[in-house]
Amino acid sequence: MLYPNCTADLLGLKDVIVTRVENFNNQIHVWLESRLQMQVCPVCRHGTKRTHSYREQLVKDLPLQGLHCLLHVRKRRYYCPHCGTVFQERLSFLARYQRNTKRLTSKVLHDYSCEQSTASIAKRNGISTGTAIRIFDRVSYPLPKLPRVLSIDEFKGNAGGRKFQCILTDPVKHKVLDILPSKKSDDLIAYFLQFPLEKRKQVQYLVMDMSLQFRDVMTLCFPEASVITDKFHVCRYVTWALENVRKSEQKKFSDERRKYFKKSRWLLLSRQEKLNEEQCQQLENMLAVSEKLRKAYWLKENFYVFMDSKDIYEAKESE
Repeated sequence: MLYPNCTADLLGLKDVIVTRVENFNNQIHVWLESRLQMQVCPVCRHGTKRTHSYREQLVKDLPLQGLHCLLHVRKRRYYCPHCGTVFQERLSFLARYQRNTKRLTSKVLHDYSCEQSTASIAKRNGISTGTAIRIFDRVSYPLPKLPRVLSIDEFKGNAGGRKFQCILTDPVKHKVLDILPSKKSDDLIAYFLQFPLEKRKQVQYLVMDMSLQFRDVMTLCFPEASVITDKFHVCRYVTWALENVRKSEQKKFSDERRKYFKKSRWLLLSRQEKLNEEQCQQLENMLAVSEKLRKAYWLKENFYVFMDSKDIYEAKESE
């Protein structure tokens, strides 16, 4: 006994009739049309089966047999005799105003979960890079759950024509919570005020750099949280201070010694405990030239000992 709907069932599309299948230009072309069914008028909500006209729409689908698949869908336009409205039928596999099937869209979004470029995702699924980006942009993600410790920082990007974006992380679980397209105060406040006040009060600590803008925004939105300046930005200022002393002092040296200090600055920036005996001797020779540089270097070393303290009591002993 022959199975009459085998092609349509193999495609996995419901309520359609496959009329023709062709393979050319390294693509599989499938012509199909929907079954005549009762439709509900979007205006008066009456049912109708009266066909007004037909139109063919080209729709991209999941690849078949390793080839890109194009569906030639013969869509009906229905006429409502009660109010005179002409409307198009709805297809279960095709979203309104779209030229890609729902399952192709789902496949593109699934590919985004892997570490690959948008261009490779688009090429694999037979769509343009712009279409892949638009599919990704249409996804609406829920707000993340606010952790007990919340960290915020900026990074340089190009989203939406802006130079800087913000990243929110959970520093305890080492987890990215969200990426915001703007670092402007108004945009940040509008984003955080989407969270109920009782949820924002559950955040106990805010980790950030020394930006006064971030401090003002975060303390406004999280009134119960304590602000913590992260270690990286604090240490960076100490490193910059030592570098400023080196640059100032080496201006007094001859060209040969100045070039040596510049090339050997990593000795000053490294922790003394990580240097071998020969490197320690080179460091001592550098510090012997300038008392001001020696004082700055040992202030840097004492600072790192302080930062390595496990608790406040050990920190006080290192002072």
